[in-house]
Amino acid sequence: MVLPLDHLTILSRDPVASAAWYGLLLPMLGFEAVKPHIWRNANGLYLQFGTAGPDTRPYERYGAGMNHIGFAAPDVALVEQVAARMAAAGHEARLQRFGDGTVALFLPDPDGLRIELSCYPPGTPPVD
Repeated sequence: MVLPLDHLTILSRDPVASAAWYGLLLPMLGFEAVKPHIWRNANGLYLQFGTAGPDTRPYERYGAGMNHIGFAAPDVALVEQVAARMAAAGHEARLQRFGDGTVALFLPDPDGLRIELSCYPPGTPPVD
């Protein structure tokens, strides 16, 4: 039996800043808001947002726990379009091109959690 991923919950220190950041990004990735703090895509993946507890530690790039959330793009044009729109809105958008032809965009949310959007050449595995 293969179980599909159902949902991810992301907690933030500043829910207003987080809602604005994800509100800009998620529609470009095919998500729609179903409630003010819940988004869904056509594959049935839900993203739920909440407020982090007081005195919790911030996201650490190489700390224990989730490192980043990766999405696969159907083409390089979408990766470049999302990079341009996020950068135009004043957000960090780091685009990388790898030797195997993979194009990856890394976007830190207001708390530093990275969202990745990548386009892989045919036959290239998304992770190794």
